[in-house]
Amino acid sequence: MPTDFPEPIRNCHDCGADVPLGVLACEQCHSLVHSEELVRLSTRAKALEEQEQLSLAREEWLKALPLLPQNSTQAEWIRDHLCKLELAAKVAPPPEQTKNWARKLGPLAPIAILLAKSKTLLLALFKLKFIFSLFAFMGVYWALFGPAFGVGFAVLILVHEMGHYIDIRRRGLPADMPVFLPGLGAYVRWQALGVTRQTRAAISLAGPFAGFLGAAVCAALWYRTGNGLWAALARTSAGLNILNLIPVWILDGGQAVESLSKTERLVLLAACLILWLFGGEGLFFLVAAGFAYRLFTKDLPPEPSPITAAYFVGVLAALGTLLHMMPGTGLLAR
Repeated sequence: MPTDFPEPIRNCHDCGADVPLGVLACEQCHSLVHSEELVRLSTRAKALEEQEQLSLAREEWLKALPLLPQNSTQAEWIRDHLCKLELAAKVAPPPEQTKNWARKLGPLAPIAILLAKSKTLLLALFKLKFIFSLFAFMGVYWALFGPAFGVGFAVLILVHEMGHYIDIRRRGLPADMPVFLPGLGAYVRWQALGVTRQTRAAISLAGPFAGFLGAAVCAALWYRTGNGLWAALARTSAGLNILNLIPVWILDGGQAVESLSKTERLVLLAACLILWLFGGEGLFFLVAAGFAYRLFTKDLPPEPSPITAAYFVGVLAALGTLLHMMPGTGLLAR
């Protein structure tokens, strides 16, 4: 007989440990047992919210609550979000009222309706924390290196962070717009909802991949114009994205490496050494040292992830190639 609930899971999808029936989180690694179902529910709920079907979206979020430990961060977020949806549903005008309102606007009605349906996106784009932190970040580097480099550098950091943000949102997961910290970088706060290591790795690598695309645009502009500013921006962006792939601490590489087996980490170590020897960029030695360290940490996944390993190597190789093509050494262009 068909049911809306997922099949019982006896093993943790993340660490492989036995999970008793009825338990919602692995006692060994704390991963959520029903993570994949939670991702599907959140994807459907977000799609319904975008269509302004708030009641149906609320029902989808309610289905997720029984799959989460009651005291978990994810459950707390969903309960808070449900309150917001309930409030939004109360203040939203009835469909007939909306039609009458739009009819009165005559030829301007299509524009008004489009803006009304885009309010969620507009609010996300103009959150004060995002705007203020971005301009503060830009102002610091403007003062240090001049307006052209300061603005360009801030835009490239934004491109990197939007790589994370877009990848998170396309999976139907909740996320805030980037917050910038002058002198330190930026971050995107998001609710993982118990996603797998492979998903977390893909989201972590999406930032450096977007960073490569931004640096590649700058490199193309340098080739076309000969303006050294574009070369400096391309080299700085590529170098910082490589540093961000060192598999330690809270860096993107540190998040992505958790889905790689020991063999895959050894492959990444070899790839970094090859890029270092043939490209002459010392940044890859630092990444290789990080992988050498992660060969001996006790955080290996139960299953290998060749797709993640290939993605990781591809991003490193692309950034290394671009860095090698730019004039200069280290993070600076001549």
